[in-house]
Amino acid sequence: MLYLKLRQDYLLKGVVLGAVLLFCGLPVFRLAVEISTDISLGMQSSFIDTLSRNATWTAAIHSLITASCSTLLAIILGGAWSYAIALTDIRGKSLLVFCLMLPMMIPPQVTALSWVQLFGPSSVLLNTFNLAPPLGSPQPLYSESGIILLLGIQQAPLVFLSLRAYLRNLPREIVEAARCSGANPGHVWRHHILPLSTPGLIAGGGIAFVSSLGNFGIPAILGIPFSYYSLPTLIYQRLTDFGSNVLGSVATLAFLIGCIAAMAVTTQHLLLKNRDFRLNGISGQPLSFQLGCWRLPVEILLWTILVLILVLPLTALLASSLVPAFGVQLSPATISFSAYREVLFHQDATARAFTNSLSLATSCALLLLLITVPLAYFSQHRKQLWCKKLLVLVDLPFALPGVVLSIACILLFARPIPILQLSLYGTLGIILFAYLARFMAVSLKPVSASFAQLDPAMEEAAASCGASFSRRMREILLPMVSPAAGASVILVFLHACNELTVSALLWSAKHETLGILIFNLDDGGESVLAAAVSVLIICLIMLLMFLLDRKASDLPKGVIPWRD
Repeated sequence: MLYLKLRQDYLLKGVVLGAVLLFCGLPVFRLAVEISTDISLGMQSSFIDTLSRNATWTAAIHSLITASCSTLLAIILGGAWSYAIALTDIRGKSLLVFCLMLPMMIPPQVTALSWVQLFGPSSVLLNTFNLAPPLGSPQPLYSESGIILLLGIQQAPLVFLSLRAYLRNLPREIVEAARCSGANPGHVWRHHILPLSTPGLIAGGGIAFVSSLGNFGIPAILGIPFSYYSLPTLIYQRLTDFGSNVLGSVATLAFLIGCIAAMAVTTQHLLLKNRDFRLNGISGQPLSFQLGCWRLPVEILLWTILVLILVLPLTALLASSLVPAFGVQLSPATISFSAYREVLFHQDATARAFTNSLSLATSCALLLLLITVPLAYFSQHRKQLWCKKLLVLVDLPFALPGVVLSIACILLFARPIPILQLSLYGTLGIILFAYLARFMAVSLKPVSASFAQLDPAMEEAAASCGASFSRRMREILLPMVSPAAGASVILVFLHACNELTVSALLWSAKHETLGILIFNLDDGGESVLAAAVSVLIICLIMLLMFLLDRKASDLPKGVIPWRD
């Protein structure tokens, strides 16, 4: 009996280790092998040829400019939002945070499309109120500044979440001592709160930079129309050209993105090196500055920003989906649901994309749950060192730009799998593999937080009574972590449904995802149909976020990012 118990334990450990090495370790290892092999060929290699092209360094400069400037914008927007919500007595904080999270949950290509349809001479919403610029006027968002603006808005929630985590841990005693010494709120913020919370700003800025660097949807929709290429869109162009040595070339570009991301992470660590504060006191208590007569103006300002960055673009998107043709004024006489009928009942590609995305997102969420539950158990409940070290490998595919992971998967499955002679390239299988690698960290977070809160004494008592490992897991542990497991499924589903950066390089005919469908419709001039599909996706995401929010009281603290 003891042998069987040990066998179950070690078998599960082996499965978890194998899954993490397969999905997270193997693609990164394959990319490293490709780059090192290409470099060893010397001057004749595609590595040297790609790095010697002007287009490569132009795209790299564009990526650096857009990522750096959008990160600065995200720090300003997300930082101001976080300080206002975490430190003041404004009302409606939960709703404000929920609305601020929407830009992060909405696919970036949908964000870009909604803003494109808000501005310009063909804007349905502006034409309805006779506010549109004259026909022939340039689209203002087809520019470097337009890409920076939308990337900054998309990444602001990341800065907000990172900074709010630091503000939650500031002990009240620091603020109260400063107040008792006669310091006003502005002095307390400048000389106490801001210096202590800068690690949160730096950490959030680092995440925002890497995320902007690998973003494909926004630079593709706003940059390609005026031939403005960043590294992700240049990789997409190279893959669609099908030139000679294309894999070596795109691997080099992916390596260049990885180097820039690595330098950004290194810079972040250097900036945080001398800011490792250890604070004593009661943390987690809300800090609340009384705004007094300024509370209403601050609330009006926050809601106005939300209207400008969220409500207006989504309203323009909805208006564009309700007209028979893009540019027609919206009125009771012109309102039409033909776009929705077309995308839901007549277009085979739409039905295929919905089926593919929903099946990929569901399969990814459920398969990852089978991996992350035992992984969280061994790392948090058993406190096993080997498993904790394995978590670094889990975080790697999520930290890398998505385009780098895509190239690694292409290199890995460009040829049939040895022995099995099974080819995943050009199928949904390669997209699922990439999703499993990228979103394993997302799936692990809520389950790991739940296991960390469990008392090991319950399992130890069951083991002393002779309960097997599988029975303890099935009847004691799994029921207790089931709320977090449900949150894990929904979070992965949300991320996988709106994903574009990875699938943009991996899709093939009849294997489109929703992100690819929107990009292709807009690129082909079917803006009304693209708007209709985008509205349906937003409705689906908002419904899932609402259902997750309703279950907030049953989940561990910190699992749902928009809840306190």
